[in-house]
Amino acid sequence: MRRAWGDGSFEGLPAPRVVWAIGLNYRDHAAESGAEIPTVPIVFTKASGSVIGPDADIVVSNHVAQPDYEGEVAFVISARCRDIPVERALDVVAGVTCANDVSARDHQFTTSQWSWSKSFDTFCPLGPELVSLDELGADVGQLSIETRVNREVVQSSNTSELIFSIPELIAHLSHGVTLEAGDVISTGTPAGVGMSRTPPRWLEDGDVVEVTVESIGTLRNTVRRAAH
Repeated sequence: MRRAWGDGSFEGLPAPRVVWAIGLNYRDHAAESGAEIPTVPIVFTKASGSVIGPDADIVVSNHVAQPDYEGEVAFVISARCRDIPVERALDVVAGVTCANDVSARDHQFTTSQWSWSKSFDTFCPLGPELVSLDELGADVGQLSIETRVNREVVQSSNTSELIFSIPELIAHLSHGVTLEAGDVISTGTPAGVGMSRTPPRWLEDGDVVEVTVESIGTLRNTVRRAAH
């Protein structure tokens, strides 16, 4: 099944109550960040108000000097669940989609807590479709992902590089926490983010960011600076 993005949610599912996001979950991204490989998932959240759909503008407030892209593979929970074992985790996945964990780097590293700097309005594009696992036609652990800015490839990797797999993330997050239908889990970004480039490559007004995930499609959004 392929569910289109509609008015704030994927067809037939509630709007995301929360976006669970994972930091440093690609081996290549951990390496470029100079970080040790995590032994447990690094979890933060993005506010539901940050979610936008395909072709919507990423609006960057004037107080953000270092906006960055992070192309990701995300998935959506299909039903209320808690304490899900790894071997049954894929049973609660409604489908897989593309995501962009837009980040205000100049605010992110003023504290050890990342949620606020990644939760600004429009900082969580999702789409263009949610593809069920049976429709995917590919192993969710072997999906290629590519991010482009103005058609230049800036990230290119595969979910085989994930440190914690999708089933492992579900098992971890649902341990003592009730997940609801429509909740989004974004699995982390691969190497190539703007802050790791020399010089850094921050998003600018008019940039077009595209995130393509194998068998899913391309999420496309344009960056706009706020008028004031």
